[in-house]
Amino acid sequence: MDDAPLAAERDSHPLRAVPIEVTIVVGRARPSVRDLLSLGENAVLALDRKIDDPVELYVGDRLIARGELQEPEDGEPGQLAVRLTEVARIQDGLA
Repeated sequence: MDDAPLAAERDSHPLRAVPIEVTIVVGRARPSVRDLLSLGENAVLALDRKIDDPVELYVGDRLIARGELQEPEDGEPGQLAVRLTEVARIQDGLA
């Protein structure tokens, strides 16, 4: 049986064109309220990750992938991108 027509129908489904927001989490900080209120310009807030640790990609509260930060070759100077190193199967999630 030829699956090409089924694949074409799946790819043309109207929901595939709906934009979604992907959140990239670089790390988390857990300051006290006192410390948070004392932050000012040029303050440094330490995160719970190292610079070479993978970042996490979320859609809503669902982890969908992990990757590493990089500058895109064809992007603007200083622009960030994420190279995906691990992608969840939507059915299974990501451990």
